[in-house]
Amino acid sequence: MYDLDKAIRKIPDFPKPGILFYDITSILANQEAFSYCIAQMKELFKDIEFDAVAGIESRGFLFAAPFALERKLPLVLIRKKGKLPGKTFQEEVTLEYGTDVIEVHQEDVKQNARILLVDDLIATGGTLQSACKLLARGGAKVSAIFGVIGLPFLNYMEKLRDIRVETLVNYAGE
Repeated sequence: MYDLDKAIRKIPDFPKPGILFYDITSILANQEAFSYCIAQMKELFKDIEFDAVAGIESRGFLFAAPFALERKLPLVLIRKKGKLPGKTFQEEVTLEYGTDVIEVHQEDVKQNARILLVDDLIATGGTLQSACKLLARGGAKVSAIFGVIGLPFLNYMEKLRDIRVETLVNYAGE
């Protein structure tokens, strides 16, 4: 069993005072840690059929892509507004400091598709909840959610209660 916690860089007071930032770039720079994450994803979801993997911009892409490639599944990108050139579905995301909009190409979302939704860190669950709604606009359903890091003290399960959520490392409030 790999100790993933040791591979995660913790940066106090970023992006503002009082916030402890969990930096996954240190996982990506560590081949053993990154390989461990992908191997754990494969194990966690080995018995679940998916039709596609959706990654949330931008760090979610980094974990979704190798998993999708391994499982021979399409990779669907969920991006911030204005980053995709084609026709998109849009969904507003409520953030602690305002709102944002996320988008997905309409043609990438298939009717009745079973989706694994991937992000690097699950905090309040707001972005993931909006991504689920976004994919539902195209007729797809998120079957499971994966995050490398979970912050359950921020109560993300309140927003994601009807979906299987898997994380590799969970942190209590610091």
